[in-house]
Amino acid sequence: MAQLWGGRFTKETDRLVYNFNASVSFDQKFYRQDIRGSKAHVAMLTRQGILTEEEGRLITEGLDGILRDVENGTLEITDEYEDIHSFVEAVLTDRIGDAGKKLHTGRSRNDQVALDMKLYVRDEIDELDILLKTLLTELLAVMKKGAVVYMPGFTHLQKAQPVTLGHHVGAYFEMFRRDRGRLADIRKRMNTCPLGAGALAGTTYPLDRAYTAELLDFDEPTRNSMDSVSDRDYVIELLSALSTIMMHLSRFCEEIIIWNSNEYRFVEIDDTYSTGSSIMPQKKNPDIAELVRGKTGRVYGALMQMLTTMKGIPLAYNKDMQEDKEMTFDAIDTTKGCIALFTGMISSMHFRNDVMEQSAKNGFTNATDAADYLVNHGVPFRDAHSIVGRLVLMCIDKNISLDELPLEEYRTVSPVFEEDIYEAISMKTCVERRNTTGAPGPKAMAEEIEACEKYLQI
Repeated sequence: MAQLWGGRFTKETDRLVYNFNASVSFDQKFYRQDIRGSKAHVAMLTRQGILTEEEGRLITEGLDGILRDVENGTLEITDEYEDIHSFVEAVLTDRIGDAGKKLHTGRSRNDQVALDMKLYVRDEIDELDILLKTLLTELLAVMKKGAVVYMPGFTHLQKAQPVTLGHHVGAYFEMFRRDRGRLADIRKRMNTCPLGAGALAGTTYPLDRAYTAELLDFDEPTRNSMDSVSDRDYVIELLSALSTIMMHLSRFCEEIIIWNSNEYRFVEIDDTYSTGSSIMPQKKNPDIAELVRGKTGRVYGALMQMLTTMKGIPLAYNKDMQEDKEMTFDAIDTTKGCIALFTGMISSMHFRNDVMEQSAKNGFTNATDAADYLVNHGVPFRDAHSIVGRLVLMCIDKNISLDELPLEEYRTVSPVFEEDIYEAISMKTCVERRNTTGAPGPKAMAEEIEACEKYLQI
Protein backbone atom coordinates (compact mmCIF):
# COMPACT_ATOMS: atom_id res chain seq x y z
CA MET A 1 0.00 0.00 0.00
CA ALA A 2 1.74 3.15 -1.27
CA GLN A 3 0.79 6.21 0.76
CA LEU A 4 2.32 9.58 1.60
CA TRP A 5 2.05 9.25 5.39
CA GLY A 6 2.67 6.67 8.09
CA GLY A 7 5.58 7.78 10.27
CA ARG A 8 3.32 8.44 13.23
CA PHE A 9 1.63 5.02 12.94
CA THR A 10 2.85 1.76 14.46
CA LYS A 11 0.33 -0.53 12.77
CA GLU A 12 -0.47 -1.18 9.14
CA THR A 13 -3.83 0.21 8.04
CA ASP A 14 -6.50 -2.45 7.85
CA ARG A 15 -7.03 -3.40 4.19
CA LEU A 16 -10.77 -2.71 4.42
CA VAL A 17 -10.06 0.72 5.92
CA TYR A 18 -7.43 1.40 3.27
CA ASN A 19 -9.79 0.51 0.45
CA PHE A 20 -12.57 2.59 1.98
CA ASN A 21 -10.25 5.55 2.33
CA ALA A 22 -8.52 5.25 -1.05
CA SER A 23 -9.58 7.35 -4.01
CA VAL A 24 -7.21 6.28 -6.79
CA SER A 25 -9.96 4.28 -8.51
CA PHE A 26 -11.65 7.54 -9.48
CA ASP A 27 -9.22 10.40 -8.90
CA GLN A 28 -6.83 8.89 -11.45
CA LYS A 29 -8.84 11.03 -13.87
CA PHE A 30 -6.72 13.86 -12.47
CA TYR A 31 -3.38 12.55 -13.69
CA ARG A 32 -2.93 15.28 -16.31
CA GLN A 33 -4.02 18.01 -13.91
CA ASP A 34 -1.93 16.60 -11.05
CA ILE A 35 1.20 16.51 -13.18
CA ARG A 36 0.54 19.96 -14.61
CA GLY A 37 0.09 21.39 -11.11
CA SER A 38 3.22 19.63 -9.88
CA LYS A 39 5.30 21.04 -12.74
CA ALA A 40 4.12 24.57 -11.96
CA HIS A 41 4.88 24.01 -8.27
CA VAL A 42 8.40 22.80 -9.11
CA ALA A 43 8.99 25.78 -11.41
CA MET A 44 8.00 28.13 -8.59
CA LEU A 45 10.13 26.27 -5.99
CA THR A 46 13.12 26.46 -8.33
CA ARG A 47 12.61 30.14 -9.04
CA GLN A 48 12.42 30.81 -5.30
CA GLY A 49 15.64 28.88 -4.64
CA ILE A 50 13.84 26.24 -2.56
CA LEU A 51 14.94 23.64 -5.10
CA THR A 52 18.18 23.76 -7.05
CA GLU A 53 18.09 24.12 -10.83
CA GLU A 54 19.27 20.54 -11.17
CA GLU A 55 16.57 19.23 -8.80
CA GLY A 56 13.94 21.21 -10.67
CA ARG A 57 15.12 19.82 -14.00
CA LEU A 58 15.20 16.22 -12.74
CA ILE A 59 11.71 16.44 -11.24
CA THR A 60 10.20 18.16 -14.29
CA GLU A 61 11.70 15.62 -16.69
CA GLY A 62 10.51 12.82 -14.43
CA LEU A 63 6.98 14.21 -14.40
CA ASP A 64 7.00 14.55 -18.18
CA GLY A 65 8.09 10.92 -18.43
CA ILE A 66 5.27 9.76 -16.16
CA LEU A 67 2.72 11.68 -18.22
CA ARG A 68 4.07 10.27 -21.44
CA ASP A 69 4.07 6.69 -20.17
CA VAL A 70 0.54 6.92 -18.73
CA GLU A 71 -0.68 8.40 -22.02
CA ASN A 72 0.92 5.68 -24.16
CA GLY A 73 -0.21 2.87 -21.84
CA THR A 74 3.20 1.66 -20.66
CA LEU A 75 2.55 2.86 -17.10
CA GLU A 76 -0.62 1.75 -15.33
CA ILE A 77 -2.26 3.53 -12.40
CA THR A 78 -3.19 0.73 -10.02
CA ASP A 79 -4.91 0.44 -6.65
CA GLU A 80 -1.51 -0.17 -5.06
CA TYR A 81 -1.57 3.58 -4.54
CA GLU A 82 -3.90 5.45 -2.21
CA ASP A 83 -4.61 8.27 -4.63
CA ILE A 84 -3.28 9.88 -7.80
CA HIS A 85 -0.94 12.10 -5.76
CA SER A 86 0.67 9.06 -4.12
CA PHE A 87 1.03 7.39 -7.50
CA VAL A 88 2.81 10.34 -9.13
CA GLU A 89 5.16 10.97 -6.22
CA ALA A 90 6.01 7.29 -5.66
CA VAL A 91 6.72 6.61 -9.34
CA LEU A 92 8.73 9.83 -9.59
CA THR A 93 10.89 8.88 -6.60
CA ASP A 94 11.42 5.37 -7.99
CA ARG A 95 12.64 6.88 -11.25
CA ILE A 96 14.80 9.83 -10.15
CA GLY A 97 15.69 9.01 -6.55
CA ASP A 98 15.69 11.39 -3.57
CA ALA A 99 14.99 14.47 -5.66
CA GLY A 100 11.49 13.09 -6.12
CA LYS A 101 10.90 13.31 -2.39
CA LYS A 102 11.27 17.09 -2.59
CA LEU A 103 8.30 17.49 -4.94
CA HIS A 104 5.88 17.93 -2.05
CA THR A 105 7.83 20.75 -0.40
CA GLY A 106 5.55 23.63 0.59
CA ARG A 107 2.26 21.96 -0.25
CA SER A 108 -0.28 19.52 1.20
CA ARG A 109 -2.55 16.99 -0.38
CA ASN A 110 -5.34 19.34 0.71
CA ASP A 111 -4.30 22.23 -1.52
CA GLN A 112 -3.08 19.77 -4.15
CA VAL A 113 -6.45 18.05 -4.55
CA ALA A 114 -8.21 21.42 -4.46
CA LEU A 115 -5.98 22.50 -7.34
CA ASP A 116 -6.53 19.29 -9.30
CA MET A 117 -10.30 19.57 -8.93
CA LYS A 118 -10.28 23.19 -10.07
CA LEU A 119 -8.08 22.42 -13.07
CA TYR A 120 -10.30 19.47 -13.99
CA VAL A 121 -13.56 21.43 -13.62
CA ARG A 122 -12.11 24.31 -15.63
CA ASP A 123 -11.08 21.96 -18.45
CA GLU A 124 -14.50 20.31 -18.45
CA ILE A 125 -16.29 23.66 -18.54
CA ASP A 126 -14.32 24.49 -21.69
CA GLU A 127 -15.39 21.20 -23.28
CA LEU A 128 -19.00 21.70 -22.24
CA ASP A 129 -18.95 25.16 -23.79
CA ILE A 130 -17.78 23.72 -27.12
CA LEU A 131 -20.59 21.14 -27.04
CA LEU A 132 -23.20 23.78 -26.24
CA LYS A 133 -21.94 26.05 -29.01
CA THR A 134 -22.22 23.15 -31.47
CA LEU A 135 -25.78 22.50 -30.29
CA LEU A 136 -26.64 26.19 -30.67
CA THR A 137 -25.27 26.12 -34.22
CA GLU A 138 -27.62 23.25 -35.07
CA LEU A 139 -30.56 25.02 -33.44
CA LEU A 140 -29.83 28.16 -35.44
CA ALA A 141 -29.90 26.10 -38.64
CA VAL A 142 -33.39 24.87 -37.69
CA MET A 143 -34.43 28.43 -36.85
CA LYS A 144 -33.42 29.61 -40.32
CA LYS A 145 -35.18 26.78 -42.13
CA GLY A 146 -38.24 27.04 -39.91
CA ALA A 147 -38.65 30.82 -39.94
CA VAL A 148 -41.73 30.54 -42.19
CA VAL A 149 -42.91 27.08 -41.11
CA TYR A 150 -46.20 27.64 -39.28
CA MET A 151 -47.12 25.56 -36.26
CA PRO A 152 -49.31 25.87 -33.18
CA GLY A 153 -47.89 27.50 -30.11
CA PHE A 154 -49.09 25.94 -26.86
CA THR A 155 -50.01 26.90 -23.35
CA HIS A 156 -51.15 24.18 -20.92
CA LEU A 157 -50.41 21.76 -23.82
CA GLN A 158 -53.45 23.31 -25.53
CA LYS A 159 -53.13 24.97 -28.91
CA ALA A 160 -52.98 28.70 -28.30
CA GLN A 161 -51.70 30.93 -31.12
CA PRO A 162 -49.79 30.31 -34.34
CA VAL A 163 -46.02 30.64 -34.25
CA THR A 164 -43.25 29.28 -36.46
CA LEU A 165 -40.94 26.34 -35.97
CA GLY A 166 -38.03 28.76 -36.03
CA HIS A 167 -39.58 30.84 -33.26
CA HIS A 168 -40.31 27.76 -31.14
CA VAL A 169 -36.77 26.42 -31.48
CA GLY A 170 -35.48 29.93 -30.83
CA ALA A 171 -36.83 29.66 -27.29
CA TYR A 172 -34.44 26.76 -26.69
CA PHE A 173 -31.63 28.74 -28.29
CA GLU A 174 -32.13 31.30 -25.53
CA MET A 175 -32.08 28.61 -22.84
CA PHE A 176 -28.82 27.10 -24.01
CA ARG A 177 -27.33 30.56 -24.55
CA ARG A 178 -27.99 31.25 -20.86
CA ASP A 179 -26.42 27.90 -19.99
CA ARG A 180 -23.20 28.97 -21.71
CA GLY A 181 -23.32 32.21 -19.77
CA ARG A 182 -23.71 30.36 -16.48
CA LEU A 183 -20.70 28.16 -17.23
CA ALA A 184 -18.64 31.22 -18.16
CA ASP A 185 -19.63 32.90 -14.89
CA ILE A 186 -18.60 29.83 -12.90
CA ARG A 187 -15.28 29.60 -14.72
CA LYS A 188 -14.50 33.25 -14.03
CA ARG A 189 -15.50 33.09 -10.36
CA MET A 190 -13.58 29.87 -9.63
CA ASN A 191 -10.40 30.95 -11.43
CA THR A 192 -8.24 31.45 -8.34
CA CYS A 193 -5.33 29.16 -7.47
CA PRO A 194 -5.36 27.26 -4.13
CA LEU A 195 -1.86 25.79 -4.46
CA GLY A 196 0.40 27.01 -1.69
CA ALA A 197 -2.38 27.21 0.88
CA GLY A 198 -0.92 24.09 2.50
CA ALA A 199 -3.05 21.92 4.72
CA LEU A 200 -5.02 24.97 5.93
CA ALA A 201 -2.59 27.57 7.31
CA GLY A 202 -0.15 28.33 4.51
CA THR A 203 3.53 27.47 4.85
CA THR A 204 6.80 28.88 6.19
CA TYR A 205 8.52 28.39 2.83
CA PRO A 206 8.90 31.59 0.77
CA LEU A 207 6.45 30.56 -1.94
CA ASP A 208 5.44 32.89 -4.75
CA ARG A 209 1.80 31.93 -5.05
CA ALA A 210 1.10 34.61 -7.64
CA TYR A 211 3.71 33.07 -9.93
CA THR A 212 2.20 29.60 -9.51
CA ALA A 213 -1.23 31.04 -10.33
CA GLU A 214 0.17 32.70 -13.45
CA LEU A 215 1.81 29.47 -14.65
CA LEU A 216 -1.52 27.65 -14.33
CA ASP A 217 -3.57 30.40 -16.03
CA PHE A 218 -5.40 31.48 -12.89
CA ASP A 219 -6.30 35.12 -12.33
CA GLU A 220 -4.76 35.22 -8.85
CA PRO A 221 -4.07 33.07 -5.77
CA THR A 222 -6.94 32.28 -3.41
CA ARG A 223 -7.15 34.83 -0.58
CA ASN A 224 -7.71 32.65 2.49
CA SER A 225 -5.81 29.42 3.09
CA MET A 226 -8.63 27.79 5.08
CA ASP A 227 -11.21 28.58 2.42
CA SER A 228 -8.74 27.44 -0.25
CA VAL A 229 -8.80 23.81 0.87
CA SER A 230 -12.44 23.63 1.99
CA ASP A 231 -14.17 25.46 -0.87
CA ARG A 232 -16.34 23.35 -3.13
CA ASP A 233 -18.77 26.11 -4.09
CA TYR A 234 -17.62 25.92 -7.68
CA VAL A 235 -18.48 22.21 -7.78
CA ILE A 236 -21.97 22.95 -6.47
CA GLU A 237 -22.35 25.78 -8.97
CA LEU A 238 -21.22 23.50 -11.79
CA LEU A 239 -23.65 20.75 -10.76
CA SER A 240 -26.41 23.34 -10.58
CA ALA A 241 -25.55 24.59 -14.07
CA LEU A 242 -25.42 21.00 -15.36
CA SER A 243 -28.81 20.34 -13.80
CA THR A 244 -30.21 23.37 -15.60
CA ILE A 245 -28.70 22.22 -18.91
CA MET A 246 -30.25 18.79 -18.40
CA MET A 247 -33.59 20.37 -17.51
CA HIS A 248 -33.53 22.29 -20.79
CA LEU A 249 -32.57 19.16 -22.74
CA SER A 250 -35.31 17.23 -20.96
CA ARG A 251 -37.97 19.82 -21.80
CA PHE A 252 -37.02 19.72 -25.46
CA CYS A 253 -36.91 15.92 -25.41
CA GLU A 254 -40.39 15.82 -23.90
CA GLU A 255 -41.68 17.91 -26.80
CA ILE A 256 -39.89 15.77 -29.36
CA ILE A 257 -41.39 12.63 -27.80
CA ILE A 258 -44.85 14.20 -28.05
CA TRP A 259 -44.25 15.52 -31.57
CA ASN A 260 -42.98 12.10 -32.65
CA SER A 261 -46.18 10.36 -31.55
CA ASN A 262 -48.77 9.15 -34.05
CA GLU A 263 -51.21 11.72 -32.72
CA TYR A 264 -48.93 14.68 -33.56
CA ARG A 265 -46.56 13.50 -36.33
CA PHE A 266 -44.75 16.86 -36.27
CA VAL A 267 -41.34 15.19 -36.52
CA GLU A 268 -39.76 11.97 -37.64
CA ILE A 269 -36.67 10.96 -35.71
CA ASP A 270 -33.95 9.51 -37.89
CA ASP A 271 -33.50 5.73 -37.76
CA THR A 272 -30.00 6.20 -36.36
CA TYR A 273 -31.48 7.80 -33.22
CA SER A 274 -34.42 5.41 -32.78
CA THR A 275 -34.97 1.82 -31.73
CA GLY A 276 -37.59 -0.81 -32.43
CA SER A 277 -39.64 -3.22 -30.36
CA SER A 278 -38.75 -6.85 -29.76
CA ILE A 279 -42.39 -7.86 -30.22
CA MET A 280 -44.20 -5.06 -32.10
CA PRO A 281 -42.73 -4.70 -35.59
CA GLN A 282 -44.40 -1.35 -36.32
CA LYS A 283 -42.71 0.50 -33.46
CA LYS A 284 -40.09 3.21 -33.85
CA ASN A 285 -39.27 4.45 -30.39
CA PRO A 286 -37.68 7.79 -29.42
CA ASP A 287 -35.28 6.09 -27.00
CA ILE A 288 -32.52 8.71 -27.13
CA ALA A 289 -34.95 11.49 -26.21
CA GLU A 290 -36.37 9.33 -23.42
CA LEU A 291 -32.93 8.47 -22.06
CA VAL A 292 -31.84 12.11 -22.02
CA ARG A 293 -35.06 12.92 -20.16
CA GLY A 294 -34.37 10.08 -17.73
CA LYS A 295 -30.72 10.92 -17.12
CA THR A 296 -31.73 14.39 -15.96
CA GLY A 297 -32.64 12.91 -12.58
CA ARG A 298 -29.17 11.39 -12.33
CA VAL A 299 -27.55 14.82 -12.62
CA TYR A 300 -30.06 16.33 -10.18
CA GLY A 301 -29.06 13.59 -7.74
CA ALA A 302 -25.39 14.61 -7.93
CA LEU A 303 -26.31 18.19 -7.05
CA MET A 304 -28.39 17.13 -4.06
CA GLN A 305 -25.68 14.73 -2.88
CA MET A 306 -23.04 17.44 -3.03
CA LEU A 307 -25.20 19.98 -1.22
CA THR A 308 -25.93 17.40 1.47
CA THR A 309 -22.26 16.43 1.80
CA MET A 310 -21.13 20.02 2.30
CA LYS A 311 -23.90 21.30 4.56
CA GLY A 312 -22.38 20.27 7.91
CA ILE A 313 -18.62 20.39 7.32
CA PRO A 314 -16.64 22.64 9.72
CA LEU A 315 -13.47 24.38 8.57
CA ALA A 316 -11.17 23.39 7.09
CA TYR A 317 -10.62 20.21 5.05
CA ASN A 318 -12.53 17.03 6.00
CA LYS A 319 -12.46 13.64 4.31
CA ASP A 320 -16.15 13.99 3.43
CA MET A 321 -14.99 16.20 0.59
CA GLN A 322 -13.56 13.18 -1.19
CA GLU A 323 -17.19 12.47 -2.09
CA ASP A 324 -17.17 15.44 -4.45
CA LYS A 325 -15.40 13.56 -7.22
CA GLU A 326 -17.31 10.49 -8.38
CA MET A 327 -20.67 12.26 -8.51
CA THR A 328 -19.20 15.25 -10.31
CA PHE A 329 -17.33 13.11 -12.82
CA ASP A 330 -20.51 11.18 -13.56
CA ALA A 331 -22.65 14.30 -13.87
CA ILE A 332 -20.15 15.91 -16.26
CA ASP A 333 -19.84 12.77 -18.40
CA THR A 334 -23.62 12.30 -18.43
CA THR A 335 -24.31 15.89 -19.46
CA LYS A 336 -21.62 15.91 -22.14
CA GLY A 337 -22.96 12.67 -23.60
CA CYS A 338 -26.53 13.94 -23.56
CA ILE A 339 -25.65 17.22 -25.29
CA ALA A 340 -23.71 15.38 -28.01
CA LEU A 341 -26.47 12.84 -28.63
CA PHE A 342 -29.20 15.45 -28.57
CA THR A 343 -27.28 17.55 -31.10
CA GLY A 344 -26.99 14.57 -33.42
CA MET A 345 -30.68 13.77 -33.03
CA ILE A 346 -31.73 17.34 -33.84
CA SER A 347 -29.42 17.64 -36.84
CA SER A 348 -30.81 14.45 -38.40
CA MET A 349 -34.47 14.98 -37.50
CA HIS A 350 -37.13 15.53 -40.20
CA PHE A 351 -39.78 18.16 -39.45
CA ARG A 352 -43.23 17.64 -40.99
CA ASN A 353 -43.99 21.22 -41.99
CA ASP A 354 -47.34 20.47 -43.60
CA VAL A 355 -48.61 18.57 -40.58
CA MET A 356 -47.61 21.36 -38.21
CA GLU A 357 -49.37 24.03 -40.26
CA GLN A 358 -52.54 21.97 -40.56
CA SER A 359 -52.46 21.37 -36.81
CA ALA A 360 -52.31 25.12 -36.22
CA LYS A 361 -55.38 25.65 -38.43
CA ASN A 362 -57.35 22.84 -36.81
CA GLY A 363 -56.61 24.08 -33.33
CA PHE A 364 -58.28 27.50 -33.76
CA THR A 365 -54.95 29.18 -33.04
CA ASN A 366 -56.18 32.12 -35.15
CA ALA A 367 -59.16 32.78 -32.87
CA THR A 368 -57.42 35.71 -31.18
CA ASP A 369 -56.79 37.27 -34.59
CA ALA A 370 -60.48 36.87 -35.45
CA ALA A 371 -61.29 38.77 -32.27
CA ASP A 372 -58.71 41.45 -33.17
CA TYR A 373 -60.41 41.77 -36.58
CA LEU A 374 -63.66 42.70 -34.84
CA VAL A 375 -61.89 45.11 -32.48
CA ASN A 376 -60.31 46.84 -35.48
CA HIS A 377 -63.85 47.27 -36.82
CA GLY A 378 -65.09 48.98 -33.67
CA VAL A 379 -66.36 46.02 -31.62
CA PRO A 380 -65.34 46.13 -27.91
CA PHE A 381 -62.83 43.38 -27.12
CA ARG A 382 -65.06 41.61 -24.57
CA ASP A 383 -67.88 41.42 -27.13
CA ALA A 384 -65.43 40.28 -29.81
CA HIS A 385 -64.13 37.57 -27.48
CA SER A 386 -67.67 36.26 -26.96
CA ILE A 387 -68.51 36.38 -30.67
CA VAL A 388 -65.45 34.39 -31.70
CA GLY A 389 -66.11 31.88 -28.91
CA ARG A 390 -69.53 31.22 -30.46
CA LEU A 391 -67.91 30.83 -33.89
CA VAL A 392 -65.47 28.27 -32.48
CA LEU A 393 -68.40 26.28 -31.08
CA MET A 394 -70.04 26.31 -34.53
CA CYS A 395 -66.80 25.05 -36.10
CA ILE A 396 -66.42 22.29 -33.53
CA ASP A 397 -69.99 21.19 -34.21
CA LYS A 398 -69.28 21.09 -37.98
CA ASN A 399 -65.76 19.65 -37.53
CA ILE A 400 -64.18 22.44 -39.56
CA SER A 401 -61.66 25.25 -38.93
CA LEU A 402 -62.35 28.99 -38.83
CA ASP A 403 -60.72 29.22 -42.26
CA GLU A 404 -63.38 26.83 -43.64
CA LEU A 405 -66.44 28.44 -42.05
CA PRO A 406 -68.60 30.13 -44.75
CA LEU A 407 -68.96 33.92 -44.59
CA GLU A 408 -72.74 33.69 -44.18
CA GLU A 409 -72.16 31.66 -41.00
CA TYR A 410 -69.81 34.39 -39.72
CA ARG A 411 -72.44 37.01 -40.43
CA THR A 412 -75.15 35.12 -38.52
CA VAL A 413 -73.11 35.83 -35.39
CA SER A 414 -71.89 39.35 -36.32
CA PRO A 415 -72.69 41.47 -39.40
CA VAL A 416 -69.27 43.14 -39.03
CA PHE A 417 -67.51 40.27 -40.81
CA GLU A 418 -66.57 40.77 -44.45
CA GLU A 419 -64.73 38.72 -47.04
CA ASP A 420 -61.38 40.01 -45.77
CA ILE A 421 -61.79 37.97 -42.56
CA TYR A 422 -60.14 35.01 -44.29
CA GLU A 423 -57.00 36.94 -45.08
CA ALA A 424 -56.98 38.37 -41.54
CA ILE A 425 -56.99 34.90 -39.95
CA SER A 426 -54.67 33.10 -42.36
CA MET A 427 -51.62 31.55 -40.70
CA LYS A 428 -49.40 33.81 -42.79
CA THR A 429 -51.16 36.98 -41.65
CA CYS A 430 -51.42 35.87 -38.03
CA VAL A 431 -47.67 35.35 -37.81
CA GLU A 432 -46.44 38.13 -40.08
CA ARG A 433 -48.28 40.85 -38.18
CA ARG A 434 -46.43 39.97 -34.97
CA ASN A 435 -43.15 41.84 -35.28
CA THR A 436 -42.50 43.21 -31.84
CA THR A 437 -39.10 42.29 -30.44
CA GLY A 438 -39.04 38.57 -29.65
CA ALA A 439 -42.17 37.77 -31.68
CA PRO A 440 -42.44 35.17 -34.50
CA GLY A 441 -42.99 37.66 -37.34
CA PRO A 442 -40.49 37.69 -40.23
CA LYS A 443 -38.96 41.08 -39.38
CA ALA A 444 -38.51 40.16 -35.70
CA MET A 445 -37.17 36.71 -36.57
CA ALA A 446 -34.72 38.09 -39.13
CA GLU A 447 -33.32 40.43 -36.49
CA GLU A 448 -33.10 37.60 -33.97
CA ILE A 449 -31.38 35.23 -36.39
CA GLU A 450 -28.85 37.93 -37.26
CA ALA A 451 -28.18 38.52 -33.55
CA CYS A 452 -27.76 34.78 -32.96
CA GLU A 453 -25.29 34.52 -35.82
CA LYS A 454 -23.21 37.34 -34.37
CA TYR A 455 -23.33 35.73 -30.93
CA LEU A 456 -21.97 32.44 -32.26
CA GLN A 457 -19.13 34.20 -34.05
CA ILE A 458 -17.69 35.48 -30.78
